[in-house]
Amino acid sequence: MVKKAAEVKDPGDADADPQGRDSLSYEDAIVELEALVQRMEGGSLSLEESLAAYRRGAELVAHCRKALADVQQQVKVLEGNLLKPFEPDQDNGTGG
Repeated sequence: MVKKAAEVKDPGDADADPQGRDSLSYEDAIVELEALVQRMEGGSLSLEESLAAYRRGAELVAHCRKALADVQQQVKVLEGNLLKPFEPDQDNGTGG
């Protein structure tokens, strides 16, 4: 069976590998998180399922925050830790 991107892993799944979330893309984590929130807001989860879903959601949020922080750090490195304001009136060196 092929799993759709919007399908959510069972939060209580014993096969869930906490180390495996590092291989989860930011976009996939967001899709899973949104689907998880919809399930929780639906009100059909038991108390135990709600707690497991909350835990998984917290893991996904932490994963997304880390991914964003990593990208911000990469941008700082690429920009030499100096983000410059855009100034369109500067001479571009072409003369004229």
